[in-house]
Amino acid sequence: MTSMDVLDVFKRRTRSPLRPRSGDVIRTIFPHFRQHPPYTGSLILGEADQWDRHWFFVAQQKPKPQNLRTKEDLAKLNHGMLTAEEHSQILRFLAKARTGNLNGAILFSLVDTYGADISMDSARHFQAFFIARLIRAFLTLPMPTISVILGEGGSGGALAIQFTDRQAQMDDALYATAPPESMAAIIFRDPSKVREALDILKPTAADLKELGIIDTVLPSPKDVADLGGFARSIGGYLEKTAKELGKIKIVKLLEARRDRAEAYGLPMRKRRKLTGFLIKTPLLRKAVLQPPPDIKILSANESALQVHHDYGDGLAGRPPQECVRCGDTGTKDEAEEGCGRLIPLQTYIDNHYVCPHCGKARVMGALGWINCLTDPDSFHELYRDLTADRLLPPLILTPEYKKFIDKQDRRSPFREALVTGEARIYGHEVVLAVCDFYFSGGSMGVVFGEKFNRAVDYAIEKRWPLVSLCCSGGARLYEGTLALMQMAKTIAAVDQLKEHGLPFFSILADPSTGGAIASYAALGDVIIAEPQAMVIFTGPRVMKSRGFPVDEEAIRAASLHKLSADIFRRMDFYQEIRGIHEVAERPEFKRVLCKYLDFYRNSHGKLAG
Repeated sequence: MTSMDVLDVFKRRTRSPLRPRSGDVIRTIFPHFRQHPPYTGSLILGEADQWDRHWFFVAQQKPKPQNLRTKEDLAKLNHGMLTAEEHSQILRFLAKARTGNLNGAILFSLVDTYGADISMDSARHFQAFFIARLIRAFLTLPMPTISVILGEGGSGGALAIQFTDRQAQMDDALYATAPPESMAAIIFRDPSKVREALDILKPTAADLKELGIIDTVLPSPKDVADLGGFARSIGGYLEKTAKELGKIKIVKLLEARRDRAEAYGLPMRKRRKLTGFLIKTPLLRKAVLQPPPDIKILSANESALQVHHDYGDGLAGRPPQECVRCGDTGTKDEAEEGCGRLIPLQTYIDNHYVCPHCGKARVMGALGWINCLTDPDSFHELYRDLTADRLLPPLILTPEYKKFIDKQDRRSPFREALVTGEARIYGHEVVLAVCDFYFSGGSMGVVFGEKFNRAVDYAIEKRWPLVSLCCSGGARLYEGTLALMQMAKTIAAVDQLKEHGLPFFSILADPSTGGAIASYAALGDVIIAEPQAMVIFTGPRVMKSRGFPVDEEAIRAASLHKLSADIFRRMDFYQEIRGIHEVAERPEFKRVLCKYLDFYRNSHGKLAG
């Protein structure tokens, strides 16, 4: 392919309607391909025998122009984005493949998607949980695996079937944390700023090879519609790579997959050389007393000068004190729900940022959650000094990103979006991993993934349960595809924890979205959520910007918890997914956690070695 500007590549080649689709490429390379039902148009599953090997196929494909003649066609094909139903079909296909003769078997996945389906229907069918299970299935599949990014690899929808032993990408394909329009809508609040989004995402094959996300860049033909040219390039790569993988024992491949997941974001493989810091002091008391950022603080006396519907609430005439008004707690001019009552600030903080009158909760930072969940003075922070400037390569740590991190440092007493440490919960010793929403919206990046990984290592060393608190807006978009890869990294870490027989308790706070809920947070042995927690893979703002209807109440934890009962009537569909096990209000979380910790200790003996 001749050198082109990345925006031109995106418009003229990656998204070209004339570009060959996955099914055409597979059938050209594998003339004896046998497709499995059901065929939805977006998902392709099948088998073939070629080059003395038995091949299994998982592929995504965008619709062809002739398939888009009516609105009904467009809705059915959904732009090629896979739904929760289709993710369930892939899991069943892989489970069946595991039961057969795997001698000489190999799996090939072909990726060409904007991302996962962002409809309400998929969200209500626990799509994020399916994505986490799919990544885990690819991580543990006992056969060699190969993937190729044919045109577009978008978000967790691509990663769900792309984590393989060998990973290739066409030189005119793009692979990113999110489709550039979605990225622009989130970062710039303007979905038309595609070029600016592409500059941050660094989605080209050359970028991704440098970052260690893919192994091979495949040449594409000059003519974007040249099916034969694409098939020759991909077919030659598959034949050669299958032969190479066939010489490696499966146990070695499984080890290499885990090593690869661990190394994402650490190209120098410094993981074991970096010093971990355990602060043997109580939680930062001065920071606890500070109100959270972006909260509107009122004077009780000033508020009482005007007659409101809360007149006579007992605050008028008292000495001045700091208060907040339920339903008007933010400094930004955004509408909030609430009863309008005045609450003394310290009462509000002591009640974990929940209105004591109507129960309306505010998004809470890591300090608040640590106080909510743990025994007083029991929390000691781990790995505090693992920061972006220590881990990230220069390609990612741009001046703009450094400026962004400096801003986050002023908002939070912690140095990253994940806070890890050891603590006690009613005397039970645990390892804690808590998102800090005040630091970059609790977003997952390289440091987040590394700290989670080390927290798991620490839990295994101590033989203690792991408790995670998810309060995240998704992947750290400034870190591009490396942030996306932390989904695979944290899933691999959870898998290690489970191999050692240790329990993992996952708490879903508001919000639990994006890569966090579609990775480690969905894999808890027990999943507990606050009733109003938003639990969804793609956030409402992006859904609305892409023209999808949103019903926010339907994706709150209380609603999804009710739907979890349906799982037991559709075990063939949900398989190992159990949804949300329990909902609890914030003041009850500690007691609820203790109930499960008691159960594990009494059932399995003392967990600590």
